[in-house]
Amino acid sequence: MGNVLRTCISLWLGLMLLAGCSQIGLTYRHLDLIIPWSLNDYLDMNATQKDWLDERLKEHLSWHCTTQIPDYLSWLDRLQGMVETNQVNQTQLKARTAEARQAIATLSQEITPSAVELLRKLDDQQVAEMEAAFTKDTRKHESEFVDQPLDQQIKERAQRMEKRLNPWIGKLSPTQRERVMLWSASLGEQNRLWIDNRAHWQSLLLSAVKQRQTADFDTRIAKLLQDRETFWTPEYRQAYDHTEQAAISLITDLMAQSSAEQRQKLLDKIADVRQDFTNLSCLKGVKKG
Repeated sequence: MGNVLRTCISLWLGLMLLAGCSQIGLTYRHLDLIIPWSLNDYLDMNATQKDWLDERLKEHLSWHCTTQIPDYLSWLDRLQGMVETNQVNQTQLKARTAEARQAIATLSQEITPSAVELLRKLDDQQVAEMEAAFTKDTRKHESEFVDQPLDQQIKERAQRMEKRLNPWIGKLSPTQRERVMLWSASLGEQNRLWIDNRAHWQSLLLSAVKQRQTADFDTRIAKLLQDRETFWTPEYRQAYDHTEQAAISLITDLMAQSSAEQRQKLLDKIADVRQDFTNLSCLKGVKKG
């Protein structure tokens, strides 16, 4: 059942990324930490922890499907309307981005009690496993994203963005590919800023978990999960507004340069995602009720 929820969120956040919010993309990379049951990727859980987590997961899945997916469908309607009326502009994209942020905040609030309880139950060996996994995670991302000259980072970042865009609007034209490259160049050292910010947040989480028996543990974890911007590094905070605006401007320009075929492909993709949501049995149960 966990795969169902994660697939739904992946599809939804894919659209958020296309809508131009780089922070949404960055947040998706943090879902392994935001969603508590994914901590299983970082440490070995014992049978008791797994059984407890399975029950909590069922509750979260039910909540997510019955209370959140209807809002996602409405969000898709607004996105579809933007494409159909040629209103994929900065104003509309910023509005959809704000809605996406709120949805993620709601998700974070929902799972916080489960995350707090799970983290409090970890033993010292599991905390050590988490620390080792975080270190490995950082090294992996450094190897993939920053252990190359800046011009290579820019080129690869543009390639990743083009790869993300292809399923939604098809093959980019030479003009569009040039625009993607300009976007990537404008971000400069963003790869390093993102990795440093991610590692900083992980270190704060680990520090809190090492003190999981203290009276303020619940509050510290809740703040880390629900108010992440408070813990951004100064460098990442300074670059954030530029990064978000650059992404919104990129999508605005790409859609202005798009062909009729690309716009139709995007509408078809939106319809496919809507169908994926609509086909969920839990959502059908809500409709029947």
